[in-house]
Amino acid sequence: MQTPSWPRRLGLCVVVLWLPWVAVAARGAEGAWLLRPDAVFDGLADAPHPGWVVAVENGRITAVGPAAAVGAPPGAQVVDLTGTTLLPGLIEGHAHVLLHPYDETPWNDQVLKESEALRVARATVHLRRTLLAGFTTLRDLGTEGAGWSDAGLKEAVATGVIPGPRMLIASKALVATGSYGPKGLAPSFLGPWGAEEADGADLVRAVREQIGHGADWVKVYADYRWGPRGEARPTYSVDELRTVVATAASSGRKVAAHAVTDEAIRRAVEAGVASIEHGDEAGPETLREMARRGVFLCPTLAATDAIERYRGWNGGAPEPERVVRKRASFAAALAAGVPICMGGDVGVFAHGENARELELMVLWGMAPAAALRSATAGNAAMLGLAKEIGSLQTGLAADLVAVAGDPTRDVTALRRVRWVMQGGRVVAP
Repeated sequence: MQTPSWPRRLGLCVVVLWLPWVAVAARGAEGAWLLRPDAVFDGLADAPHPGWVVAVENGRITAVGPAAAVGAPPGAQVVDLTGTTLLPGLIEGHAHVLLHPYDETPWNDQVLKESEALRVARATVHLRRTLLAGFTTLRDLGTEGAGWSDAGLKEAVATGVIPGPRMLIASKALVATGSYGPKGLAPSFLGPWGAEEADGADLVRAVREQIGHGADWVKVYADYRWGPRGEARPTYSVDELRTVVATAASSGRKVAAHAVTDEAIRRAVEAGVASIEHGDEAGPETLREMARRGVFLCPTLAATDAIERYRGWNGGAPEPERVVRKRASFAAALAAGVPICMGGDVGVFAHGENARELELMVLWGMAPAAALRSATAGNAAMLGLAKEIGSLQTGLAADLVAVAGDPTRDVTALRRVRWVMQGGRVVAP
């Protein structure tokens, strides 16, 4: 997401607290566990289940239920999580791990002046912070000028070289010729930095190339700020978008579309994309069609909030017009029954502060339990991973996070992470 920078840095941070017994847990060791929190939020129900426990063996959940009904596996380490709610590992639906906050460095300068090696080094820190914040999986939607480096980061996480959430990646992303890239350069330097330009029949080649380099998702910019006055306008035709979707689908992959304008959203939905990123101006008819087709909206509320704060807004009244419009569009999507992807466009703001998106979802009208389901079972369904992650059910991967308090009553409890397990391995600082 390309946006100018502003001078003021947000004074927000994630504080991850670790209980003393975590230090004695075997780092990186799989085994048997019995986890005893105050309550379990399974990612499916409307409320936590008090008195429930979770049993884990060899990286998988083997039992979930009332303490009286679930016995400890043979040789299990019993973990006392008193004072916490245990929930599925959270899933970030829209990240850019190769970006860092725009009030630190403008998007243009990150793309044009920061080496790929520097950006990858930063990304390893971003991934660790995200994992320690309780997000055990993320969908990264574009390297923003850092080439194919997301594939290497994904492999580094998967093989244990660096700690981080399991990654689903979108590689370079696709943009229409002339629509995207760093601004303010002489025409002789104009290029497709930040994403891959492709149009018409060439989209088949571009999609296949990105898949060949490891893309799990294909991301396309269905509109961008290239109108006569710098306003957002559609980029690709419906037929071009259908080409992208069909080419991706033939390899078993889905398409995410950056789209702000109603026309671009409508075209992308008609073409068969799986998710709309941002979606600010979606009209009633378009939202109804998204709901009918089950197309997810990833509203990226936190990015809007962060950008306006960089511009000098203090979070109080009056709200900037862009925030007012964003609130209204989110409310309209909820009212229309559009499935919501929890994804904040993190990278625009600091990695590890991913819970900001959930806090705004609740502040702007979503029930806390619904927001939590969006970040767990909902995002797992969108990613096609509901049989692997996203809920606490027997047989699924043991991705779990314990937070102090009850996040269905106070969503800011997600900031108070006490314990994280990923794939049956305890994550320690």
